Amino acid sequence: MARWLKWLWYHRNYIIIVVTPIALLPLPLIIPTSEARCGYVIVLMALYWCTECMPLPVTALLPVVLFPMMGIMKAGDVSIEYLKDSNMLFIGGLLVAIAVEYWSLHKRIALRVLLVVGVRPALLMLGFMIVSSLLSMWISNSATTAMMLPIAQAVLEQLKATEALADERDLRAAAVENPALELESRQTGEEKMDEKQPDNNVQLEMGEDGDERQAVSLQEFKRKAREVKYQHLTKGMSLCVCYSASIGGTATLTGTTPNLILKGQVDELFPGNDDVINFASWFVFAFPNAVLMLVFAFLWLQFTFLGFNLKKSFGCCLKSNKDEEAYRVMRQEYNKLGGMTFAEWAVLTIFALLIGLWFTREPGFIDGWATLLFNKGGPFVSDGTVAILMSLLFFVIPSQMPRCGGYGNDGEGKMVKAPPALLHWQVVHERMPWHIILLLGGGFALAAGSEESGLSKWLGESLTPLQQIPPYAISLLLCMLVATFTECSSNTATTTLFLPILASMAVAIKIHPLYVMIPCTVAANLAFMLPVATPPNAIAFAFGKLKVMDMVKSGFVLNVIGILTVNIGINTWGHTLFDLGTIPHWANITKRKP
Repeated sequence: MARWLKWLWYHRNYIIIVVTPIALLPLPLIIPTSEARCGYVIVLMALYWCTECMPLPVTALLPVVLFPMMGIMKAGDVSIEYLKDSNMLFIGGLLVAIAVEYWSLHKRIALRVLLVVGVRPALLMLGFMIVSSLLSMWISNSATTAMMLPIAQAVLEQLKATEALADERDLRAAAVENPALELESRQTGEEKMDEKQPDNNVQLEMGEDGDERQAVSLQEFKRKAREVKYQHLTKGMSLCVCYSASIGGTATLTGTTPNLILKGQVDELFPGNDDVINFASWFVFAFPNAVLMLVFAFLWLQFTFLGFNLKKSFGCCLKSNKDEEAYRVMRQEYNKLGGMTFAEWAVLTIFALLIGLWFTREPGFIDGWATLLFNKGGPFVSDGTVAILMSLLFFVIPSQMPRCGGYGNDGEGKMVKAPPALLHWQVVHERMPWHIILLLGGGFALAAGSEESGLSKWLGESLTPLQQIPPYAISLLLCMLVATFTECSSNTATTTLFLPILASMAVAIKIHPLYVMIPCTVAANLAFMLPVATPPNAIAFAFGKLKVMDMVKSGFVLNVIGILTVNIGINTWGHTLFDLGTIPHWANITKRKP
């Protein structure tokens, strides 16, 4: 029996792949409607995504097969959903991130900020959280975590080694001369001699042995205390890096995949939405929310792993040897990078230009450059257009300043006659997460299929009883549901499955669709409790000597903090920014054809 159970467990993925579609077949057979057929596909994909019996991007391709075969959408209409404007925005943003990583510009920025912040425990934690969140706004959360954790480990090891040397010096000094200890020893010796008179040589030997044992015991006590302290600190630093990377990713439209899925779903489900979700509008809402979340996360992690000894943790004016040694380590790492090269300046310039163009394309309160130059006749230029334009420059601009003569030798010793461009395709091919494009496309195909089949309308009508519940309570409950679901499923799959349902529900109960879609998108990124929830969590778990309960205890409170902050945001500045008090004209216009 045990052998059969093991065999079933080892072959569980194949069993799920075969059994699940057969088990769900009664749904479209008993209810022969297009809504039921679309529901069959969605439930099947949801189970495949949750169990990961097939790779996530492979599951995302199922609509290409099932929608045409079940009469839901034509093959051409389904396929076109896999490469939309949101995918172009994703590709352009990632090309910029790849260039930043390739030329180690992110490491230079990280070390520079840490040198400014300082090395006191709380300041160090704050510095790592600021750097991780800032970097994850532009490059992947996984890359940020993977880069920052070794730096944190090196700094902590240096702090620990310096503290061990300081303790050893203190112990030696106390052994050579310690008047208080010597006086206490003499007084104790005189009292004992009054009681009885032992042999002087024996007394001396006992005194020396006692001092030696006391010194060894004190040294061992300090060593164990130091081990516990730095084990605790390592856990705190590891968690602060992975958590702040996840938080920072929510601040920009390209920072994490769920944000792009939201934009794509809004454009898919509500054509003519006046580009309500763009880089600038998302940043204005999400950046303050991320800052608020980061502050509360810092306070919670500070309390959990460092306590609230403000003088000890924040003592900016107090500098010890170990602080100077740790600072020296970071300075050495920074110096190894050398001076800023032409390539780094070029990448930094393109990066800054991209951000500037994104913010000024359609700022909202005035006409942006895109409206004045290109979009008078319609929304021709989008954030994706800008992202691709600027990323193309990486393949045009040389990595060295053009000059007469050679450019040194390559790895084979041959003279380089022309400098390579800032990026070449081999680097992009190796580092670009192509599977995300299929995941995005699968989500857009599901949304389109739900509209075409009428499933979205049916779901919306089924959820109309929720109209009796206050909108803020609906938002809060849905965020809790999504945040719980995303702990055991990828945030991409979670957002893809929930957003079309939330959009239909919002239209049915007559509230602004963004009132529930935005908080739930942010909530899908709040996977803080389990190592398998996100790649940053897994990296930190493998690196930081963490136990699952360490992550559960810290992550549960952060989940609550994140849900509360995003709901505060959507009911305050988000309410004004997106005019959530009124139903927009585009909310009742869907893509579905009569």
